[in-house]
Amino acid sequence: MTLAKVWLRIFFVGYLAVFAMWLVSLTNLPFYGDLTRIGRLSERDFGWTAPAPTVDPAYLKAVPVDQADVLVIGDSFSMTYYWQSALVKAGYRVATTYWGQYDIVLCADFDQWLERAGFKGKLVILESVERLLDERTVSGEACEKINKPLAAQLKPFVDPAELPGADALPNWSARFDTGPVAYYNAWRAKQSASVIRFKDTRVGPVPDGCQLFSHKLCTKLPFFVDDEDNGPLTPGTLARMQVFTKKHETVPLLWMVIPNKTTVYVKPDFSKDFEAGFRKSKLGPDLYAFAREKRTQIRDFYFPNDTHLSMHGQLQLGELMLDAVREVLPVPPAKSP
Repeated sequence: MTLAKVWLRIFFVGYLAVFAMWLVSLTNLPFYGDLTRIGRLSERDFGWTAPAPTVDPAYLKAVPVDQADVLVIGDSFSMTYYWQSALVKAGYRVATTYWGQYDIVLCADFDQWLERAGFKGKLVILESVERLLDERTVSGEACEKINKPLAAQLKPFVDPAELPGADALPNWSARFDTGPVAYYNAWRAKQSASVIRFKDTRVGPVPDGCQLFSHKLCTKLPFFVDDEDNGPLTPGTLARMQVFTKKHETVPLLWMVIPNKTTVYVKPDFSKDFEAGFRKSKLGPDLYAFAREKRTQIRDFYFPNDTHLSMHGQLQLGELMLDAVREVLPVPPAKSP
């Protein structure tokens, strides 16, 4: 056999292999969860399947900062405006801004920052997921001035997650190796009796998983590595929150600490010292207790394939936050004619 024929056969076999991988990728559902996308895991195994609730678009609209009763400073857990919709439906005018728009928010000129933006409301909600709160409070200790003017977005930063529709396949946007890698990683996770890591996603056993989640491989659950790697919240975190609250009493502050998905489902004592102190401090509602209760009552309370609360979870969170807001503002302020 000539060298040319050998190379031709190698090329042909390689072409068939790549073509087969591409065909598999065409049948792989597009990623619709952060953790499956990061870890390159099959959505057929880890994607949620129960339909998500919807919200009337009229309640997903925000107002400019100078017209707001309530200002939400939040992270990705507030970007769909789903939990805020409970406040809007009750008559509160809500504006939402995002931690990521600024280098640091918890700075010495916080009150002046609100004033410069024309905020005349009666409440500021500081929403942060557990894994990022300590870093945010530490950064704020030495910060004198917030680097950008306060700006809020009238429409949600992101659309709510949806199940892939009938037009999701074939998945023309997939790389040729996406499908084989996703199926192989899911197979590895299924075979492993312990936690296994895929880039920044960890997959491990979860007690009563098939009662808690709707995905196919419900005995296993993906988690974001930063949930643990960033460390727990501590009494030091709480002390910094208390100092900031004391220094900034011009407008009431309500802290909204959302537990990590890992904390809720597999490591309930992760920030136990902070949690106990926060509960006594009355700085905000106890979302740790709330999450422990709702995780067994609501299937897919957190998305199985994502690090965030599901739309089911966000709507329940909204009702809890409405009660918390009413303790500060029992009746929404009357709107100007």
